[in-house]
Amino acid sequence: MEVTTLMVPHQVQRTGVRRGLLEDLVLKILYLQGEMSLLELSDRTCLSLGVIDEIFQFFRKEQLVEVKRMVAGSHVIVATAQGKQRAAELLTVSQYTGPAPISLADYTMRVGMQSVQQVALKPADISRAYYQMVLDQEMLTRLGTALVSGTSMFLHGPSGTGKTSIASTIPAVYNDNVWIPHAIVVDNQIVSVFDPGVHFQSSVELSVESDNRWVLCRRPCVLAGGELSPEMLDLQFNSISKFFTAPLQMKANNGVLILDDFGRQRMRPDELLNRWMTPLDRRVDFFTLPGGRKFEVPFDLFIVFSTNLDPTQLADEAFLRRIPNKIAVEYATPEQFLEIFRRECQMRLIAYDEGVAEYLMQCIKDMKQSLCQCHPRDLINQIFWAARYAGVEPHITRKTVEQACKAHFLPVAKRYGMTA
Repeated sequence: MEVTTLMVPHQVQRTGVRRGLLEDLVLKILYLQGEMSLLELSDRTCLSLGVIDEIFQFFRKEQLVEVKRMVAGSHVIVATAQGKQRAAELLTVSQYTGPAPISLADYTMRVGMQSVQQVALKPADISRAYYQMVLDQEMLTRLGTALVSGTSMFLHGPSGTGKTSIASTIPAVYNDNVWIPHAIVVDNQIVSVFDPGVHFQSSVELSVESDNRWVLCRRPCVLAGGELSPEMLDLQFNSISKFFTAPLQMKANNGVLILDDFGRQRMRPDELLNRWMTPLDRRVDFFTLPGGRKFEVPFDLFIVFSTNLDPTQLADEAFLRRIPNKIAVEYATPEQFLEIFRRECQMRLIAYDEGVAEYLMQCIKDMKQSLCQCHPRDLINQIFWAARYAGVEPHITRKTVEQACKAHFLPVAKRYGMTA
């Protein structure tokens, strides 16, 4: 797959970042490391040797560093007493010593160039991503149509029907890579963006002339559940390190953000919806720095609201209008249930018996349960646990599936709020 190389700047003025900020960053790193070659400083800051040499020449002129020796043609330097004092002062302001940031303008431009709304998706992409799931053609078509929009969708339906699995598979539809910056700078404040828990580096080999302040990654996917709070949607300031971390939606830019079990978060649905009313409409988000300066960043992501609650009870008409795709995920048909059960048996290396599978469906119906897509996995788990406890090999039989149902489901007559 062809990748557009982001050419490395060889002069400070071409980095798009204020010279003083880069000088401060390099001096802090040198102070903490004690002794480094210019090549090591280049690797650590993700700046070119040309930029590092420019900064080194300034440091030497200002007597902030001294040369200890030469190694493989590269100066090895340490901070002078004056340089150490300056670095210690800088660390009280910000302890950020990671890769050099990029400018907000460069970030905004790059996000726009690799927008989720510009990805060319075809039916084959949807089929490839969802080949392991048992979905009918209508569902695949609706998912494809929603993803082509590059906007957002509601996945709604009963619990256990596979909504989370459908949502989590969306990133696999995209068969490309995007550039993610290690950090950006806004009004001298550094915001860390790259998160190894969200951004998975591509295996594509890059040119030696690539700007290492950017990381080539698969399109990101951020999953947020009941732990979501209002603070997670704003810049996260660490009072100890004194720099910011990007919020969830910013880390998900050019990718997917999944709000699982929507309506059960720590923040009220209306609070979340009001927070994102403008971003969903204009595709930009707004943040405020401690000094009061407000700035905007792209809101370029495909958002999935996944819920087993009634969407009309979670959001008003104005907000629902801004979620253009609503997809109901219903219980499995008998044919789908049998196929899911067969595939689960195949994956678990256990013999599949269609007669026993049909008997299992009858057991589920006798217990007044619907055919959920999650039941084959959950009930086979019960069979494996029981076999392991008994010290025998697991087998799918009428007896074992019946025992699994009794262990997994609450008896109808004993459910809370019901009488026999």
